[in-house]
Amino acid sequence: MPKTQRLLEQMIEPMVTAMGYEFVGLEFLGQARRYLVRVYIDNPVGGIRLEDCSRVSHQISGLLEVEDPIPGPYTLEVSSPGLERPLFGERDFRRFSGKKVQIKLSPRLLQISSPPPGIVGRRKITGLLKGVQENCIIVEEERQDLSVPLEYIENARLVL
Repeated sequence: MPKTQRLLEQMIEPMVTAMGYEFVGLEFLGQARRYLVRVYIDNPVGGIRLEDCSRVSHQISGLLEVEDPIPGPYTLEVSSPGLERPLFGERDFRRFSGKKVQIKLSPRLLQISSPPPGIVGRRKITGLLKGVQENCIIVEEERQDLSVPLEYIENARLVL
């Protein structure tokens, strides 16, 4: 995870939580001469409305204006995770065990000398998330359990 993304998470998560929302995760993407900061929030009790996103966006904007952690221009988006919710790390993989997921693998996986069996040369895996073991997630795809190291997951999301 990039240093700036970690810093943003450390700054934004406590603020979102203090406002009474669940901080689902954050994406920090570099685009042509501009960054995108996408923050996902949730409210398990009543869901997320446009007003919630606007309120949180206003608070985060003020924080980023004062702290100035992003090296250049950026766009801030605050949104609900939606039905095909993105998964951000081990906590989410444990929480959504038993659900169908789509995993996008990092291109770095192609560069290691002995990748785990079943994922050699692959970029995507879709299957049933069975849990987390020893820094890997276990995904059942076509009646075969695949062990995917967390460090090689570029992104993951639930699938309807």
